[in-house]
Amino acid sequence: MARTKEFDTKEVLEKAVELFSCKGYNGASMQDVVDCLGLSRSSLYDTFGDKRQLYLEALKRYKQQNTAAVVDLIHQSKDIKSTIREMLLTAVQESFQDQQRKGCFMVNTAVEMAPHDPEFARLVQANMQEVENAFCEAIKNSQSLGQMSAVHEPRSLARFIFNTISGLRVAAKSGADKKVFDDIINVTMSVL
Repeated sequence: MARTKEFDTKEVLEKAVELFSCKGYNGASMQDVVDCLGLSRSSLYDTFGDKRQLYLEALKRYKQQNTAAVVDLIHQSKDIKSTIREMLLTAVQESFQDQQRKGCFMVNTAVEMAPHDPEFARLVQANMQEVENAFCEAIKNSQSLGQMSAVHEPRSLARFIFNTISGLRVAAKSGADKKVFDDIINVTMSVL
C-alpha cells in the first residue's frame, strides 16, 4: 500500500521559490533543498523527480501567482502611465526591503537557467510575452485616449517597460544605490 503524502505541495513549492530565489539553482545543494523544504529525499524524489523538476514546478507556481497578479494590475488600470510608475517604485521599494537580495525569481531564472536549458527558456519567454502583451494593450488604449505619448509604438514601449522592470531587479541584486533607481525611473517616465 502506497503511503499518502503528508505535506502540502503548494506550500513546498512556495518554500522552493524562496530557496531558489535566494541561492539560485546551482547555488542550492540537495541538502539545502531537503533542509529548507523539510522533506526526506525519498519524498522529494517521489513527488518532484529531481532538483531540476522541483525548480521548474516552483517557477511555474511563481509564474501562476505573480504574473497573473501583474497582468491583472495592468488590465485593471485606468491610468497605465501612473500604474507603470507605481510598478517601478514598488520594484525599487521591494528591492530595498529585500535584505537577502533575492530579486525576482523569474528574472533570476532568465539569467541563470534560460541560456542553458530550452524548457526554462520557453517558460521565461512565455512569461515575458504575457506581460508584454498586457502592457501593449494598455498602452495602445492609453495612446488612443491621448493619455500617453504616441511617439513610440505600443509594442516597443511595452518591451521597453518590461526590460526596465527586469533591469531594476538585476540592478537591485548587484546592490545599486537609490540614485541609480531614481534616474532609471525618471528617464523611463520621460519616454512615456
